[in-house]
Amino acid sequence: MGLKLLLATVGIVAAASPLSAARPEPAPAVAPAGSPDTLYCMKIEITGSRIEEVKCWTRQKWAEEEVDVDQEWPKEGVRVIA
Repeated sequence: MGLKLLLATVGIVAAASPLSAARPEPAPAVAPAGSPDTLYCMKIEITGSRIEEVKCWTRQKWAEEEVDVDQEWPKEGVRVIA
């Protein structure tokens, strides 16, 4: 009897929780516009490391590193510092 009550309680709580809370906000399709001094922070992968690193550079610096900010922003973008 106790197991049935527990399962019923879990089912009610799960059904009552809002579904929108489980969905993250969609990432913007391109990086937000900014001035030449705006820093775009993105996750980068370092070969041979499992630690995720975040670098904050201007669009020009990202371009020098052969990274298209608008193309990479939806999957790697973290924040913008104006």
